[in-house]
Amino acid sequence: MEVKIGLAQIAPRLGDIDANLALHLQWIKEAAAQGVQWLIFPELSLTGYLLKDLVPRVAISLTDKSDPYLTSLAEASAIHNVDVIFGCVEEDSRHRFYVSAAYLHEGSLLHVHRKVYLPTYALFDEGRFFAAGDKFRAFDTPFGRAGTLICEDFWHASAPYLLWADGADISIHISASPGRGMRHSKALDSTKFVERVNQAYASLFTNYVIHCNRVGMEDGLNFWGGSAIYAPDGEEIARAPYFDETLLQATLDLAQLRRVRQRLPLLRDEKWRLLSSEMQRI
Repeated sequence: MEVKIGLAQIAPRLGDIDANLALHLQWIKEAAAQGVQWLIFPELSLTGYLLKDLVPRVAISLTDKSDPYLTSLAEASAIHNVDVIFGCVEEDSRHRFYVSAAYLHEGSLLHVHRKVYLPTYALFDEGRFFAAGDKFRAFDTPFGRAGTLICEDFWHASAPYLLWADGADISIHISASPGRGMRHSKALDSTKFVERVNQAYASLFTNYVIHCNRVGMEDGLNFWGGSAIYAPDGEEIARAPYFDETLLQATLDLAQLRRVRQRLPLLRDEKWRLLSSEMQRI
């Protein structure tokens, strides 16, 4: 089985949810015209990143079917026959706000992941404005079992490991990662770290790893893009340019999972009970 993936490496406008919705609808239409079956947007793609006190103003409901933003995106997904993952501020029924990733399939909400690890150090301030999610769960898609992580989530090795244990063969990582650490090389220090980590996860878990990062500027922060797709053997399949908006596309051959795991049976040999007992001991 093959699936054509698209990564929408966009520059959303901070706090302008209407303009960002229009941007999403435009990219969904364009991706469908190019044969994309599964389109992935970055973290907080519907709102921008440095929201602070804007959080309640741009929040949407993912349980209220009458929410106009969710409805518009779901309809676009159904009309163009493209599965879509987008990033948003989610407000729950008790008025808690989450950094969330929503998966749409045929006009319906298939899965929601709420960001678990909220960086509140250095230039990051998420813990002041958002509630933290409390689970990592894989889920079934038309293209196989997948899992979603949001930025800081995949800086913690337990998160992709838990998705792998829960059956995910495709790990979707979305981020709004600002650039930090300038040196003489083309890639920033933060860029190289993320790239190394994602490639290592693909190799260690014999999974496809798909990373979609945003671009653009917000209040002095420069988001570096560089979205990428890695095969289950850790090889890079495709990479978007740094700093520029683009629609990165690649066709994944899902049969490669079988070929790699025949050669590297890491999943077969993982000692789950040993892990559980040692974690309890620690």
